Amino acid sequence: MNTTGTDRIGEAVRAVVEPVLESLDLQLYDLQTGSQLVRVLVDTTDGVSSDDLATATRILSRRLDELDPMPGAYTLEVSSPGVERPLRTAHHFRGAVGETVTIKCGPGVDGDRRVNGTLIAADDDGVTIALDDLDGTERTVLLRDIAKARTTFAWDAAGPANRKASRS
Repeated sequence: MNTTGTDRIGEAVRAVVEPVLESLDLQLYDLQTGSQLVRVLVDTTDGVSSDDLATATRILSRRLDELDPMPGAYTLEVSSPGVERPLRTAHHFRGAVGETVTIKCGPGVDGDRRVNGTLIAADDDGVTIALDDLDGTERTVLLRDIAKARTTFAWDAAGPANRKASRS
């Protein structure tokens, strides 16, 4: 596998970010690097506070400036993945099994490009969703065909309606 310049930059940034987050008892949920952006999504089993984010931002900014893994100027964004979490990797999808998701497929995919339902299975190649709008119908989508995906969150009168028990 060839490693592009962007991959090397991402790996260099990850090498800075992971130990800092670990020292703060935060988990790296996702890391995205672009030409002028470093986006770090952090999580914990108990949720992330604004103080956690401020501390992580301050320390990461200092460490990234010291080690300079990104060429040129960039913007550092540190936040939580939120209630409606982006799903970009097989790991993200495996962690979201049992949750309600919305998936947008890329052009040229057979069937509807938008898929909504409960994620019932995920592996390194694809995901299976029990569709919301059809009784008992499931659809499998290959990860390579997914353009964008996220968990969805619905509130009912009693509060959150579709969170997994492990995050309650």
